[in-house]
Amino acid sequence: MSAESGQTGEFERRARVVLEESVAHTDARVRSRLNRARHAALEAAATPQRKPIWKLHGLMPATGAAAAAFVLAIVLWGRSPQHVLPIEGAQASFEDLELIADDEALTLIEEGDRSFYEWAGAQADAAEGAST
Repeated sequence: MSAESGQTGEFERRARVVLEESVAHTDARVRSRLNRARHAALEAAATPQRKPIWKLHGLMPATGAAAAAFVLAIVLWGRSPQHVLPIEGAQASFEDLELIADDEALTLIEEGDRSFYEWAGAQADAAEGAST
C-alpha cells in the first residue's frame, strides 16, 4: 500500500510542477480570461437549470401516450370509407364479438346450460335461411 501511495505522491508532485510552470509562463491577460471563464462556469453550475416541460421525466409517459393517441386519431381519421367493403351479416359478427368480449356471458356459456345457446343459434340460422 505504501508503494502505491508513494507512486501517487510522485505523480501528484510532477503534475503540480508541470502545472505551476505552465501558469508561470502564461501572461496576465490569458490568466485573467481563464479566471473569468472559471468563475462563469462555477456560477452556471451553481444555478439550477429549468428543463423544458417535455423533458421532465414524470411527464414522459403521459406525453408519449398523448402523442400515440394523436397519431392514431390522424391515421384513423385519414381513412376514406371507400376502403371498407360491405360484408353480409357484419352486424351479426359484431354481436358475436360483443358476446365473446363480455366476460359474464363467456362464463355463462362455459358453465351454464348449452342447450339454450344451441337453440338460439338454430333459430338464427332458421331465420336467415327463411329470409334468403
